[in-house]
Amino acid sequence: MMYRCGWAAKEGQETVLAVEITREGFDWALANAELSHYERGVHPDRATWQRKLRHAPARVQWDPERDLHLNRLPYRSLQLGLAGEASRRYADEWTVTIRDVTPLAREIHELVRAGRDDEAGRLLPDERVYPAPAGAPGAG
Repeated sequence: MMYRCGWAAKEGQETVLAVEITREGFDWALANAELSHYERGVHPDRATWQRKLRHAPARVQWDPERDLHLNRLPYRSLQLGLAGEASRRYADEWTVTIRDVTPLAREIHELVRAGRDDEAGRLLPDERVYPAPAGAPGAG
């Protein structure tokens, strides 16, 4: 995700925070989310999807994942947008820690720019497949 803010260089996005939330909170958000786009076969019709999206406290979007050079990877990563009740729960109940990782983002970017991809890769957070709860939008 650090590349989305230009490695902390885009105007207005010069700070990168790592926010840890509870698994229960994340699972609640997924279970109460709606896909951000209409998908035939998942939704009975466009109007039903629009109504559900309007009232959903969270929305899910699946985006292509990227490598350190912004090349597409063969899998997608979840973007989870929060609103209303989910936003309140995120702030008041789910957040465990918040760390400023801006220096790390800038260090990784500098290593990539210097062609030192292996070193940059070792600094990236460990990523694992998240076992989404049954019924999560777009899972499976």
